[in-house]
Amino acid sequence: MSLEDVTDKIRSKMARAVGLSARVKFDFGEDGRLFVDSTQTPPLLSQDDSEADVTFECTLETFEAILAGRQDPSLAFMMGKLKVRGSMGLAMKLNAILED
Repeated sequence: MSLEDVTDKIRSKMARAVGLSARVKFDFGEDGRLFVDSTQTPPLLSQDDSEADVTFECTLETFEAILAGRQDPSLAFMMGKLKVRGSMGLAMKLNAILED
């Protein structure tokens, strides 16, 4: 799965995340990053390295597995495959959005 594929999936999931007003960064290391600003409608997606309320760091492969339902985000976090920086409360909300 490419960064463009992930961007399309995130765009779809964030469009259904009504009431979520946050800036989220997904950092995939050498594979790039994705910044989502859902403080505006529709959410703005870019590859900027802007300041975020919460940042998720993992490989693109791990994130693909989370989106496909093959990897539980909480388990990935406990195993060190997923790092979270910033608001843990917001991370838990996003967990539910990303898993469905």
